Amino acid sequence: MKKIFTLLMALLMLAPAYADLQKKLDKKLEKAQEKEMKEKKKAYQKGGWEIMGSRTMDVALLKHYSKLNELGDEGLVFDGTAQNTKSKNIAEQMALNNATIKYAQKAGSTVKGRVISDIMAEGTANEAEFEKFYAAYERLVEQNVKNVLIPSYSVIKQNPDGTYEVQSFFIVDESKARVARLAALEKAIRETELAQEYASKVSDFANDRIEE
Repeated sequence: MKKIFTLLMALLMLAPAYADLQKKLDKKLEKAQEKEMKEKKKAYQKGGWEIMGSRTMDVALLKHYSKLNELGDEGLVFDGTAQNTKSKNIAEQMALNNATIKYAQKAGSTVKGRVISDIMAEGTANEAEFEKFYAAYERLVEQNVKNVLIPSYSVIKQNPDGTYEVQSFFIVDESKARVARLAALEKAIRETELAQEYASKVSDFANDRIEE
């Protein structure tokens, strides 16, 4: 009992020091993000990019970073691009489609990498069977991921020929993305009738973090 009391007292004494350290780290992060936002804004302006919509560049970037801070380690950024498009609205939709395809391809390659390292290494798996599975999984992720890619902001510039280029940025809540990937993966397993001996192993791969 005495040891527990001593430990509790030690923790209480350390708490203010920990809180002070956390404040300092938060302040450093805030300064680093302010610097990053300024550099990003400067780069956009230098490249002839303007923010799309009614917000200013400062507000759009501030909201973007605030949302990332809110999500913490669960927040990821994916971007999509569109080039040589005559309509601003079509360009923005094309950028979303580009980001969706990119995310699905990343998800597919992540699972494929795990299959090769964790299953194919055993030398008993049917490679052709897995190729069908990868294709199905990628397609199904692409169908589901639009609900996971949350639009953050888009920048646009006009080319000399009058067409537009758009870069759109999306925030992914990884906790929700894992659920969507698992649903796509389980459906791909059923669709391709992947051997049951591999199904449980492959299902775990949906938890792997997808980085841009």
